[in-house]
Amino acid sequence: QVQLVESGGGSVQSGGSLRLSCAASGYAVSSYYMGWFRQAPGKEREGVAAIDIWGTTTYADSVKGRFTISRDGAKNTLYLQMTSLKSEDTAMYYCAADRVNWLLLPSYIYWGQGTQVTVSS
Repeated sequence: QVQLVESGGGSVQSGGSLRLSCAASGYAVSSYYMGWFRQAPGKEREGVAAIDIWGTTTYADSVKGRFTISRDGAKNTLYLQMTSLKSEDTAMYYCAADRVNWLLLPSYIYWGQGTQVTVSS
């Protein structure tokens, strides 16, 4: 059974950094396409970053140059390093996994429970 558990969220001031983690079980992170998504109150869920099974990464324009998605096969964990955070990055962040490459579309089959990121100006 595939399970995803996010951690690392919190409150930070504008310009600060956070690293989110997504611990996976039931499969190997390197064998699934994976993505990070976020959803702010009153807004639709949007794709932030994705990584395919070959390690190729994709980012939303709003986070390019500031966020980095990566994975550690030994720890079976997906990461999202976030720097230069802005107030508009405030949202619940979710990791997701699928056998199909959905890139930044919220069509993944497996989802974590989310971790809250709050950026104050």
